[in-house]
Amino acid sequence: MSIVNRLFRLSFLLVLVLPASCLAQVPTEEIWAGGLEKPVTVRRDARSIPYIQAGNLRDLYFAQGYETARDRLWQMDLMRRLAVGRVAELFGKPALEQDRRWRTLGFEQIVKKTAANMKPQMKLALESYADGVNAYIATLNKENTPAEFALLKYMPEKWTPADTLLIGKIMADSLSSTWWQDAMAEKLKSLPEDKYSSFTSKITPDDLVLFGKDIETAISADVAVRKGDFDFTASASREMKVREQGLSLVGMFAEDLAASNNWVISGKRTIDGKAMLANDPHLRPSAPGIWYLTHLSAPGMRVSGVTFPGVPGVVLGHNENIAWGATNVGPDVQDLYVVELDSKNMYKSAKGKKAASIRKEVIKYRANLLSPELSEDQLEVVETEFGPVVSKEGNKSLALRWTSFDPNVAEFEAFLFLNTAKDWKEFRKALSSYGGPSQNFVYADVKGNIGWQIGGKIPLRRKGDGAFPYPSDSNDGDWIGFIPFNDLPMLFNPPSGFIVTANQRIAGTDYKYPQLIRQFAAPWRARRIHELVSANSKISMNDVTDIQRDVFNIPLNRFSREVVKRKAASPQTLELLSGWDGRMTADSKAAAAADIIYGCVGNKAVKGFAPAYAGMLTQKILPFDLPNDVKTWLPSGYSSWDEVIKACDLEFLSSYSKDGRVDFSSLRWGDREKASFPHPLAQAPIIGTKYALVFNNIDGSGQTPNVGDYVSMRHISSPGNWDETRFVIPLGQSGSVVSPHWKDQFPFWSTGKPAVFPFSEGAVNAGTVKLTKISPKMR
Repeated sequence: MSIVNRLFRLSFLLVLVLPASCLAQVPTEEIWAGGLEKPVTVRRDARSIPYIQAGNLRDLYFAQGYETARDRLWQMDLMRRLAVGRVAELFGKPALEQDRRWRTLGFEQIVKKTAANMKPQMKLALESYADGVNAYIATLNKENTPAEFALLKYMPEKWTPADTLLIGKIMADSLSSTWWQDAMAEKLKSLPEDKYSSFTSKITPDDLVLFGKDIETAISADVAVRKGDFDFTASASREMKVREQGLSLVGMFAEDLAASNNWVISGKRTIDGKAMLANDPHLRPSAPGIWYLTHLSAPGMRVSGVTFPGVPGVVLGHNENIAWGATNVGPDVQDLYVVELDSKNMYKSAKGKKAASIRKEVIKYRANLLSPELSEDQLEVVETEFGPVVSKEGNKSLALRWTSFDPNVAEFEAFLFLNTAKDWKEFRKALSSYGGPSQNFVYADVKGNIGWQIGGKIPLRRKGDGAFPYPSDSNDGDWIGFIPFNDLPMLFNPPSGFIVTANQRIAGTDYKYPQLIRQFAAPWRARRIHELVSANSKISMNDVTDIQRDVFNIPLNRFSREVVKRKAASPQTLELLSGWDGRMTADSKAAAAADIIYGCVGNKAVKGFAPAYAGMLTQKILPFDLPNDVKTWLPSGYSSWDEVIKACDLEFLSSYSKDGRVDFSSLRWGDREKASFPHPLAQAPIIGTKYALVFNNIDGSGQTPNVGDYVSMRHISSPGNWDETRFVIPLGQSGSVVSPHWKDQFPFWSTGKPAVFPFSEGAVNAGTVKLTKISPKMR
């Protein structure tokens, strides 16, 4: 019997013989670990959230690494493997394309440089965290090794500070990678002028602009570059597909970079006079989920919230004074350069001929998935002064420049400062160092104040704004700095008493840096949240929960009303749509019908006009063109939109016709939009079924505040009422399918039942169901 087991049994026996006054004690285990200076206490609640209390920051981060590895070690290992292109070592040849992509980006070399030059606070956190992870790895044996390692027949390597930095690069790829848009922008110029103008317009009547205003002149195109005679759309499409596969593997894919809602409400608009913050990031679902709940306490710091497994501190959450949340902004932080390489890998630059360098990579893979034996594949990465070559068509190549290639850019450092920020001034100071994908950071504090600040490093070009690829022999695309932090949009205690961001266009066209508003979501989620908050002058936490779970679809509701008004469908379809309330509930037949028909209309409109795509049309153009009968995108062969809608309705009815009659019995939104939480091993023969999680009873859609299974966590805080904080993730804390905490949070996440995350010492102690003491190793 191990010493840990003996101590656990001793603690349990002591409970049996102690007086009744001591019966409230919880089962206790003690662990000895080398690397600690003082003992650390870890309390676990009914959801197995760790509440870690240490005497100093070094021990705190050590224990955080240890406890996180206990729950999510294989997930952590998979993420670092993805970022350095080593997934094929586990999953064989099918993963080679993903590995080639990540090896081309070269993050392994970049993070090593970053790790060698970290600031003291970051160095302390990352090294101590890594020591904790490795202390846990050192305890593994055949009996307690996580099942995924055993099934795949390998053991984890030691964790390093650079591995944590790699997770920051995955986050950057998920939320700031847009280069294929530049590649496709040239092809878009082939569209007819009216369609090009419509498709590239940045303005809609429903936009919720927070900073500046729109002026009559539309956002100017980047005129500083020459027109090219190339077409990289095929390469860009391939890149998008491989990127999506890789990011989805670890739950970090965000559709069109649109990921999250957040809003803050001043104490003037709440029932109890305290400010309130809400945040729900949207990422492709996965098992286990990408977020990990934790509570950290040491002298000078008490903070709780979520982080990524493998990352010390708290990324989104609150401390004793402030709460913060984030949504993606989507500026242009990547540029392409058209490079013509000769047989000697020479290319033209603004300073004459230059030689590209060749980085040789050996990628190992399993030839037989049942065996850990590895074969080798060779890759040569061409690197230019701008960055690596990421695409090639004919004799032309595209080289990529990206803020994430800069080893001085830190994705996580600012969060460590946020963990201890006390007020708006310190909040902004922390964000001034933020180098990750640009975010709308919202703020609320115990004094009832609210704020919004954009954070991120957004490049300034010598000429233009990076909308199109630059020629390699021009210096127009030189990066001459970043948008000054004080020029980035912000608000503090606005007159409205609330601030809403949901990936919408947040700055007006008069903002002097158009690259900030390059990529953004349609305004519908932001508009709906704004409407619901505006309508309630005294908001409660339950009201905020209801808003997070709202499933009213503005554009689809407008479309269905338009169809009914025009009578542009069959009697059966009109009956469905006329009685629909616009809500995307799982059991709704009308929601499914409207979505199918509207999608068909969009597809017909863009047919033959690639790379224009239906999603852009149905979300940002047709909601305004259809009611006004604008025919810019009216498909060829149709004289009116009524004809198009009727044709799509006929196609829809044919799918639900049986024995000469229409049968809608199988029509259901929840069946059309199933919620799937894939685990990387879910497709494995025999064992895969226990990892598979699929549900057809989840409400919501991409255009509603509740985006269904893409809601990766929900957070509501009322500063000062910290013990009422609500925090939930879709599945559970554990990455093990046999753990009771594998998916125990799903009922809270799916129903909206409050999942309270206590904060004060008394509340934490009251909720403790297990106690662990990690002590310095005895010598």
